[in-house]
Amino acid sequence: MSDAPLDLSALPDDELVQQMHDDLYDGLADEVALGTQLLLDRGWSAQRVLGEALVEGMRIVGVDFRDGILFVPEVLLAANSMKAGMALLRPLLALTGAPRVGKVVLGTVKGDIHDIGKNLVAMMLEGAGFEVVDLGINIDVQAYIDALSEHQPDILGMSALLTTTMPYMKVVIDELTARGLREHYIVLVGGAPLNEEFSRAIGADAYCRDAAVAAETAQELMEARRELARAG
Repeated sequence: MSDAPLDLSALPDDELVQQMHDDLYDGLADEVALGTQLLLDRGWSAQRVLGEALVEGMRIVGVDFRDGILFVPEVLLAANSMKAGMALLRPLLALTGAPRVGKVVLGTVKGDIHDIGKNLVAMMLEGAGFEVVDLGINIDVQAYIDALSEHQPDILGMSALLTTTMPYMKVVIDELTARGLREHYIVLVGGAPLNEEFSRAIGADAYCRDAAVAAETAQELMEARRELARAG
């Protein structure tokens, strides 16, 4: 029995993709980048590599994170591995104009400087094929409005970890409503002190209890919006 490292270049496409899922799950950034390059060299499109190797790999990570099998440190390693592959794909995707699942503007609300949860959400959303504009922390209502105007996203995501900053989410949503903009965006909220009841009370579209649920919910609501547009 040999302990020699696995030669990724010797694997056929289907086995290489499966190995990339495993390497992404294990947080092996160099191996994920190598697998990405090998598939590109074999004639795979950047969009196909993204969907079948990276996004599917992160979907598996997300399911196990949601189910309590993986924890934050493992998910951060997996997301970092995906970034290594995305560094190779992003310029190619830009050249081809390949469609993304959607675009999200994300930020932690005014008065709150917690960002680990938000950062996880951003990584999981990117892993699900979304383009993410991360505004950072301590974001006031005007900064949200300006970002929505500049980036024209499908989704606005707001995060809060303090009970004292939770109400600011309603300030933002009320301002969107006052300006006649609320119906233009899917609004997702999350953070430790929040719950479904609070989400409904402030007029958000959904409460996301963790990053994996945020990615799943974003995909579901985007698909529902597309179905509505097709029906209309």
